[in-house]
Amino acid sequence: MQHEVIRSPKRRKTVQARLVNGVVQVSIPARMTKAEEDRWVAEMVGRFERRRTTEPIDLAARAEVLATRFGLPAPASIRWVDNQEWRWGSCTPDDRTIRISTRVATFPGWVLDYVLVHELAHLVVAGHGPDFWALVERYPRCERARGFLIAKGMDDAEEGPEAPTPRRPVPRPRLRPHEGEALQTTLW
Repeated sequence: MQHEVIRSPKRRKTVQARLVNGVVQVSIPARMTKAEEDRWVAEMVGRFERRRTTEPIDLAARAEVLATRFGLPAPASIRWVDNQEWRWGSCTPDDRTIRISTRVATFPGWVLDYVLVHELAHLVVAGHGPDFWALVERYPRCERARGFLIAKGMDDAEEGPEAPTPRRPVPRPRLRPHEGEALQTTLW
């Protein structure tokens, strides 16, 4: 997508983007470095490209068809999200909401359907036990779709330094206690 950068001396911290006649206009603070500008332009253009990819897909209708076909409950709400770096989808059974990563919109339809069935199954069984997998495996391309997602996840992990890093590093035990306390031996 074409883009245009607008530097504003009034803008202090925020970055904003809008689509004007097919051009993404990215407004940034005037004091932002070229590297920061490049990062924000890539982020904002990516958001518009993902939105363009997801617009033709009616998630609610697709989820309703799959729920009916595989005997699963329909969600109260379902939507695309940009902020899932480590998951293809997520579900909150308490309020019956499902969120699907915009990255899935570029995958084949049968993979999107698997992700939807997987999240719909969480409306019945919260965990990933045998009962949960019995529901998910009703989907005929389950194994094939899981293989696709595993391979896609490996591709993403091999992208190098641009690949996301885990947000929560594994805590390490302290080797020496602080004054007046015992040595920490747990890892949580």
